[in-house]
Amino acid sequence: MAPGLDGPALRDAVFAEKDVQPIRSVDDWACEGIFESDDELHEFLDWVAAERKANLG
Repeated sequence: MAPGLDGPALRDAVFAEKDVQPIRSVDDWACEGIFESDDELHEFLDWVAAERKANLG
């Protein structure tokens, strides 16, 4: 990486070095196998919602 870079130039240099590609659609975020069932997914989402509410104030 070139020394002395900052801001967007540094970001672009790091992205180029790591061969990072932009997300072009939500399908790029899709992945399989994180949750074993819909029930496990819903349990996780319920936990996230409860934590957000608990940390509001």
